[in-house]
Amino acid sequence: MYELQMPKFGQTMTKGAIDEWKVQVGDHVEKEQEVCIVSTDKITNGVKSYRAGIVKEILVEEGEEAPIGAVIARIEEDA
Repeated sequence: MYELQMPKFGQTMTKGAIDEWKVQVGDHVEKEQEVCIVSTDKITNGVKSYRAGIVKEILVEEGEEAPIGAVIARIEEDA
C-alpha cells in the first residue's frame, strides 16, 4: 500500500489545504497522474501519485488542512 503524503512546496510551508480531489475511492491512477490540488498561504499546486494503483482511501477531504508529511490518501499499488 502506497501512502500519498502532503508534500512540502516551499521552505516556509508547514501545512496545506486540499482544494480539489481529481480522483475518488476506487479510481485507478497512473504513475505521475495529478490526483489533487493543494493550496498554501502562498501557492496552489497539483500533487501527483508516484505509483500506479487503485485509490483505496482518501483521508483528508476537500477544504481540510493537513501538516506536511501527513498521509492524505492510500493507493493499492498495481502488481
